[in-house]
Amino acid sequence: MHRFKELEIWKRSRLFCSKIYSITSNFPDSEKFGITNQLRRASVSIPSNIAEDSSRSSNKDFSRFLQITLGSTYEIETQLLISNDLNFITNSELENTISELQEIIKMISKFKSTLKF
Repeated sequence: MHRFKELEIWKRSRLFCSKIYSITSNFPDSEKFGITNQLRRASVSIPSNIAEDSSRSSNKDFSRFLQITLGSTYEIETQLLISNDLNFITNSELENTISELQEIIKMISKFKSTLKF
């Protein structure tokens, strides 16, 4: 069992989630139940899944659920690209946000690779 509050990936993903909320607050009201909701839910799922996964009884289970968490990161990347296509975010916002997301992906992947089972 891992103490999720001590995990840097959990801390970073919480901050990233806040950034997604900030970015999507500028999206059109018509997207409240569309891409805004999708991005927010996917971003919340990253730290939430890490916290939930940390309670797994084995590293093998934790590793499997971290893979699911990685799926959420790629979902966010796709949604950010679509948001840029729709001119909801600028190219600069896209680059900065995806750069942060890539760091989280690397951290999750590295952490996952260190789990022994």
